[in-house]
Amino acid sequence: MSNKAVFSHILDEINQGHGTRRQLYVDLEKQLGKHVIAFFTSFSWPVTISDPDTDMIEEALQRLPTDGKDIVLLINSPGGEGIAAERIVNVCRSYSPKNSFSVIVPRRAKSAATMICFGAKEIGMSRTSELGPVDPQIMVSDDQGRPISVHAAHEGNARISVETSGSRATHSTTPFFF
Repeated sequence: MSNKAVFSHILDEINQGHGTRRQLYVDLEKQLGKHVIAFFTSFSWPVTISDPDTDMIEEALQRLPTDGKDIVLLINSPGGEGIAAERIVNVCRSYSPKNSFSVIVPRRAKSAATMICFGAKEIGMSRTSELGPVDPQIMVSDDQGRPISVHAAHEGNARISVETSGSRATHSTTPFFF
């Protein structure tokens, strides 16, 4: 093996790329007797579950043979958009023979990833796996481009309401969500 090939293999293992995990997925499918789809998003980079992820998962599910096997979603993610999580649940259910699927959480499934887990029939976890908290994101960003949670938006609206309660405003300052 050339130095370049060895270096490439080492980088793949360090970054835990798909090539490193591929055989693990094959072995897991054999052991469970189910199709395994892996969905990981980064805890280190600002990557969250979003609508294009739903399309990516659906494309992967479309490529599976229609052999009646159930689906297991292997998920590790800090979360993201609640609507995308709901769509992922619906997609996984629609491609499952019994309209239900299972999830395995090898490490962490937070926020919207927890919502995906709650949409599954079964949740497989290790002794150190983590779920929660559920803090769905709305499509509003802060000044640095990060999504704002429903809780943070509610707190901001409540603060505005308190700050303006002594004003002569003639309109309602009660926050509302739609």
